[in-house]
Amino acid sequence: MAEIKFYGNIKDQGGDGSLINHTGGSGLGFYGSSFGVSVPIGSQQTTTYITNANGTSEGARLNNTAKVTTGDNNTVGTTSSNGVILNLDKLPNYLCPLNIRFTHSEPVKVQNCKLRIYDRTNIANNAVGVTTYVYEARHPSTDANKTSLNHRGRNPYSWQEYDPAIAMQDMAFTSSPGMSGLNTNSQDTDTTLGYVTKDGSLHSSARHDWYAALSSEPDTIGSKTNYGLYFTVEYL
Repeated sequence: MAEIKFYGNIKDQGGDGSLINHTGGSGLGFYGSSFGVSVPIGSQQTTTYITNANGTSEGARLNNTAKVTTGDNNTVGTTSSNGVILNLDKLPNYLCPLNIRFTHSEPVKVQNCKLRIYDRTNIANNAVGVTTYVYEARHPSTDANKTSLNHRGRNPYSWQEYDPAIAMQDMAFTSSPGMSGLNTNSQDTDTTLGYVTKDGSLHSSARHDWYAALSSEPDTIGSKTNYGLYFTVEYL
C-alpha cells in the first residue's frame, strides 16, 4: 500500500517530527512574531506552526524558513535556532519546516515527483492572495558548512516562486531520495555529506523523504485559506 504523509520539523528538536493530519484539515500556518500575528503585505513570515484549516488552532511550532529580501534569490533566513542566514545550498534538511514522506509495503523507486501550491480546490489554480517560495533541501548532514547532495530534482540553488499572477507550474522534486533523503548518486564522494547509498534514481526503498523550505508572502490583507500544497509521485 502506498501512502504520502506530511511531518513538521519541530523547532530546535531532532527526530521524526510531528505528523500533520492533512486528511483531517490540518496543515501549516505562517505568522508574524508569534502564533496568530499577521504577516505584513510584501513581507515573509517569521514563525511557522502546525494549525487547522482556518489557521486558528495553535499546534507545534516548527522550524521557520524565510526568503531574505535583499535581492539575493539564493539566500534563506532561518529562525529555527538563532536567526542565522544561510545560502540555500547550505540549508540542512532538519531546518526545513516540512518533511514529505512516501511509504510503501515493499521497496519501490519513485519518479516524476512534483509539488504545487494551489487554492485547495483545483490543482490548476494558484493560491489566492499569497505568493509562496519553495526550495527542496538535499543536505542530510547537520553541518551547514557542507554542500548539498548531487542527486537533486531541481538544479538551481534558488527558490521556486508561486505567484498568483504567474501560470501554475510543477516543481520537480528528487527521484528516489531514499529513507531520510540519504540516497545520492556516484558523483558524490565525500562521505561527510551524510549519504548512505549512491544509487541515484534507481534506488528502491519502502520509504522516501523530501524536505521543503517554505516562505510565504501575503499580497493582500486577511487570512489566506484558499492556500494548499499538493504533492504527487509515480512509483514502480
